[in-house]
Amino acid sequence: MKDFWIACGHHLLDRDANGRLVVTDEFLKAYFVRPELTPPDDACAVERRLHQELLVDPRREVAVEEVAAIADADARENWQFVLAFRKLLQREPTLEAAYLALVRSASINLPSLFVNHLVHVILRNALDGCEDPFVLRAAELFFRPQRILPHDHSLLLGDEEVVGGASPTPVLSLMSMLGATTGAEVDILSDANADSYWQRSDRFDLAFDFTGGTRGPAALAEAMRRWISHVLGVDVAIEPLTALRDAKLSWYVGLDAEATGMGDRLWHGETLDDRTMARLLALFRLAFADAELVVDSVRHEPAYLMLAMASDRLVRMKPQNLLTGLPIRHLEAAT
Repeated sequence: MKDFWIACGHHLLDRDANGRLVVTDEFLKAYFVRPELTPPDDACAVERRLHQELLVDPRREVAVEEVAAIADADARENWQFVLAFRKLLQREPTLEAAYLALVRSASINLPSLFVNHLVHVILRNALDGCEDPFVLRAAELFFRPQRILPHDHSLLLGDEEVVGGASPTPVLSLMSMLGATTGAEVDILSDANADSYWQRSDRFDLAFDFTGGTRGPAALAEAMRRWISHVLGVDVAIEPLTALRDAKLSWYVGLDAEATGMGDRLWHGETLDDRTMARLLALFRLAFADAELVVDSVRHEPAYLMLAMASDRLVRMKPQNLLTGLPIRHLEAAT
């Protein structure tokens, strides 16, 4: 079986009987060796001791007072975040359960790079065995912002960290922990170079054709289907559309903040102007294999998924919306 996304650290995790990811000491240690948590030469004794002891025992209890005693304010904040993240992973039986708890709760506040890393490694698990580079490249939208690239009349997506200039979006991976840089040129994923994805999957340097009617939207539909099936245990069929036509928008899920705003306006009967509609990149129709799982009001109606770009030409997908926004009855039972 071909491997991919090695930098997410999936090989450091265990799996339970249902194939869900279970946190290990090795996975936790990978966080503690990050540059942000490695004490500099002038770090206080409290910080140096905490770091050394957690590398030996990554599950060691850490009192609030111990973190508060760290002299450097930035270091204190970094330790507060990583220990809150560790607490979440240890509290839940699997990483999938931890992610669901995170997105369903308004009380857990973590920086986006922690959340994106959870998505990255869980999606790697959900796509285990997938040998279609187009589906894997489409799935990168789940955890890495994309930038629209001008190219003739095609809609191309490029990884923002690779093509976005001097201030890339931060990413949490083993490669970034090791200080790796991305200096490769960006190619467009095609049948001719698709096999190279396996060697460069952690470089994120392949642009992706997302033009309507091409393989791009269909590949994203498959990635979303597998994500929902793996995390929620719910079987769905997802079909890319080229237009909404006259369909009744009984239920919709915005896959990003921009698309959510568009859906809200359409729901309230507004007509979107051409400039706004130009930012709508993709539309999907979702149907449930088991209609009994769907809430009564829309049991016999499809749900629609919408993906858009923001005014800065960035696509920032929110995969949690696929887990929290579907019209599923008794959602807890699905997990």
